[in-house]
Amino acid sequence: MANPAPPASIRVLCTNGLKTVFEAIGNDLQKATGIGFSAEYGSTAKFTDRIVAGDIPDVTILTDEAIDKLIVLGKLADPRFDIARSFIGVAVKQGAPRPDISTKAAFIQTLRNAKSIARSRLGASGQHFGKLLEQFGLAEELAPKITAYDGMAGQTCADGNAEIAIQQISELMPVAGLDIVGPLPPEIQKSSIFSAGIGANTTQRAAAERFIAYVKAHDCDAILRAKGLEPA
Repeated sequence: MANPAPPASIRVLCTNGLKTVFEAIGNDLQKATGIGFSAEYGSTAKFTDRIVAGDIPDVTILTDEAIDKLIVLGKLADPRFDIARSFIGVAVKQGAPRPDISTKAAFIQTLRNAKSIARSRLGASGQHFGKLLEQFGLAEELAPKITAYDGMAGQTCADGNAEIAIQQISELMPVAGLDIVGPLPPEIQKSSIFSAGIGANTTQRAAAERFIAYVKAHDCDAILRAKGLEPA
């Protein structure tokens, strides 16, 4: 009698913005689908560069623009699978006064008043914040008090080494010792859609499709919202 086939296992490169989601659903996902997975988390820019250079995982979860680019380059297979919508927010150390970010003008004044600001370096929130500073004409003025981080900028704020942190709300929420002030004002907010793509040359396409289908199932909507995201 032939031995049963070993369970499928896939490799995933995933944006930091969905890390807490996979930490929450990982065990149930594996039980429900029979698929094991190893996930590495990081910025969209970092993983896009790696994939362009030839590192093709079975599943890639990044911003929708990055997934589209990698599909055009032939690194990922069509189609793109939209999973969640993310928003940029502001946080302070737990118990600290909450600054006014209710309007664009109030947010700019908060940036000017802050003694120190933590932001992501390569993530979608960091790139958008950098563009906002240029748009506001504040890039040079505020540069001395802004520090960019490759990891969770929120942790620096929670540790008391930055007065405010600006990052994806889904990346701020899991940091102990932070109070989330709220999202950026609507007129300067940038929502990001996190999407999945399947490696063009993967030998695990069926397993990759089942993996993505589970994440997109309505049963995961409540978990996405609990982690600061909206289903896409």
